[in-house]
Formats: sequence, structure tokens, C-alpha cells
Amino acid sequence: MKNIELNIEKTNIPTILKFTSSDILTSGSHQFNNIDEAKNSPLAQQLFYLPFVKRVYISANFIALERFSIVEWSDVQEEVKEQIENYLNKGGVLVSEEAAPKKIPVEVYAESTPNPSVLKFVANIKLVENDLEFKNREEAENAPLAFELFNFPFVKEVFISENYVSITKNDTVEWNEITVEIRSFIKQFIADGKTIALENAVQQKVSEVYIPDLKLDDVSKQIIDILEEYIKPAVAADGGNILFQSYEESSKTVNVILQGACSGCPSSTITLKNGIENMLKELIPGKINEVVAVNY
Repeated sequence: MKNIELNIEKTNIPTILKFTSSDILTSGSHQFNNIDEAKNSPLAQQLFYLPFVKRVYISANFIALERFSIVEWSDVQEEVKEQIENYLNKGGVLVSEEAAPKKIPVEVYAESTPNPSVLKFVANIKLVENDLEFKNREEAENAPLAFELFNFPFVKEVFISENYVSITKNDTVEWNEITVEIRSFIKQFIADGKTIALENAVQQKVSEVYIPDLKLDDVSKQIIDILEEYIKPAVAADGGNILFQSYEESSKTVNVILQGACSGCPSSTITLKNGIENMLKELIPGKINEVVAVNY
């Protein structure tokens, strides 16, 4: 029997370390937050006896551990790697069958967006708590669905919202050539109960990446409220998102970030000028001259 050897891989989160294998270890993805949740995973239970282990993630070809701050990975990673390898090579069970994810009745359908490069795949179930945007495979390390979507050579960007995935393609193919394939892949991924995004993918939340950490003035607060109440629902329907970045009082300029289908969309300029800009001018008279998409 071939011995399983693991490789230690760092992640974007210093407290999380991955132990990867070139072999398939199990089916599906599993997250265990404590030893009680791990009753169907003997390996996870064993790992929780290590006092520094906070969470255990088991996926098809890796085991990831999140640690408490009482140790550094450099102090314990080799011992943990050896422990997991020994367990696996003795035929230890990662996740018992009764813990296998149950099939979920899932429906996914494709919707066009104003951006010809972007298609929106809408699911009948909740996917994530927060909007997540990934410009490349490296950024998607903690979001398995996006990470695997980047395996398709034509996928350029992935935006995941509460109940849909917006995919930006490159110019090598047309949507009518790949829509069925992508739709089927996303549907099967969800139905298999795989993890859409790990809790740590929260670092990619657009609301934390772009809004500056500073005290907002009254006009900025008004702008944010208007965007949230009137604008975001409309752009979400088109597979995108808009985010306030800053307000320049001297020039009365509002800077925003466009996400998903809105980013790079040919009609975005019209939407900004004729829709968002006019609405802000009307609702906050005398305070707005221009709305600018800083990432357009």
C-alpha cells in the first residue's frame, strides 16, 4: 500500500496551516469547530486533543488546522504532520459515512447581466453570509467553490453573493459554449454539500477591504444609506455590487467600488451618471457633483 505523504502549506491566514496530499483523502468538504461536532471524524477528534487546535477542516486532498495563539506553527507543524501521516497510513478514518454530506435539492439557473462578459448563476439556497470577490485563484484559497471555478481556463473573476455566483469570463469562449458546463458544475458542487467558503474567507469581504477605517462625516453616512437602500438591490439583480469608498467634500465627489458584473461593464458609466449620480444629487441637494468608480 502506498504511503501517504503530506506537504505543509502556509495560507493567507497566519493561524491556519494546510497539510496537503497528492492523493484523494475523502469526498466532500467538512468543517469542525469543536470536538463535539467531530463525533463522526476520528481524526478531527484526535486533533482536538491538541490544546492549540481551534478548528479542523477536512477536504478532498488536504487537512487544514486553525490554531489558538498559544503556539506558533513553526514550533509544532512537523509533529502535527507526522501525527496525521501516521494516522492515515494506519488506515484511520477521516470522516465516517454517516457524516457524509447529505444531498441537497438544489436548483441553479443562469441569468444574463448588462455586462456581456459576466453571467449570473442563481441558486435556490443561501450560499454565503457576505459578498466575496476573487480576482484570481490565489485570492480564492479559502473559498473552495471559487478556487475550483478558476480551474476552468476561461474563468477570469468570481463574485459570490448571498444566493448567486457571478462569473467573469475571458474572450477565448462565448457563453453559449460554456453556460451548461458551469451551471452543472456549480449545481453539483452545492448538492454535494461542499463548503462554499471557509469562515476565514471573511477577509475578502468587500465591506472590509474597501471602506476606510475612519470616522465618517454626515454626508458620507447619507450616501452609504442611499446606496444600501436604493442602489444595491438594483445592481445585485444584475449580478453585481456597489460599495462606497470615500466622499471628497472639497470637490463634492463620491468614489465607489464596482464589484461582480458591474466591474468593467460597458453600461456602468451610464448607470453611474444617469442613475446613481442623479439620485444622490436629488436626495442630498448641493452636496454631490460627481460619482466616480475608482476601479473602472
